[in-house]
Amino acid sequence: MKLFPIRFLVSAVIALGFVTAAHSQDALPVSAAASVNGVIISNDTVEQGIQAALSQGQKDSPELRSAVLGKLIEISLLSQQADKDGLANSDRANRQLALIRQNYLADLELSTFMSKNPVSDADVQAEYNREIASLGAQGMIVEYKVSDIAVASEADAQAALVRIKKGESFDKVAKSVSLAPNKVQGGAVGWVQAGQTLPQIASVLVTLSKGQVSPAPIQMPQGWYLIKLEDKKSSKPPTFEQAKVAIRNGLTQKKQFEYLSQLRQGASIVVR
Repeated sequence: MKLFPIRFLVSAVIALGFVTAAHSQDALPVSAAASVNGVIISNDTVEQGIQAALSQGQKDSPELRSAVLGKLIEISLLSQQADKDGLANSDRANRQLALIRQNYLADLELSTFMSKNPVSDADVQAEYNREIASLGAQGMIVEYKVSDIAVASEADAQAALVRIKKGESFDKVAKSVSLAPNKVQGGAVGWVQAGQTLPQIASVLVTLSKGQVSPAPIQMPQGWYLIKLEDKKSSKPPTFEQAKVAIRNGLTQKKQFEYLSQLRQGASIVVR
């Protein structure tokens, strides 16, 4: 059986606070899975470790449960020794513990928010219907294979466009001047739907023929862009059953983004 390292369980262990007060080794409470030098490892902590393992592709089995408990015992032994060695109150430990606590609380806040504001089956169905309606009379999904060049100014974009019009390949110019990370792939973005891009890009993209470059630089909030339509294809949309998981995930991410935006608006954030 594939095992997992100690770090695999550390966050869950610290978040749950599995180390409890010292207890008699001979009489474990019902809620305890084990005791290490009198320190309790709870059943809840073991269960969270098992769930973490399952999420990584492990299969539930007596061997897995034994391995998770064994790893938690090792963590308890090491953490107790760290206490004895005076490491628990070191600056390094305090920084890492504070970061783990912060990350856990952030995840807990998002999960709590979503439990109070779930994406309903009706929400998913309505979004699917909206997306199908947006396809128009033909009812086909149109996808565009796109490459782009991102630069800081309109002058830089115009200079890049002149080079392309003179015969240099879009790929070569992108590798030469683009500021985007995909410059190493010659500006390749891959397949997208028009609705997945910002309106400034979408309005130009749908007018291009295969192999054509945008006739003028496109101004975006983060700079100026040139785009090239490498290819174009149409396909039938997925059925609701095929699409519902992706739609639910998308709606969940949208709700989380909106919640974070709301928190940002109400916060005082200073960045050096």
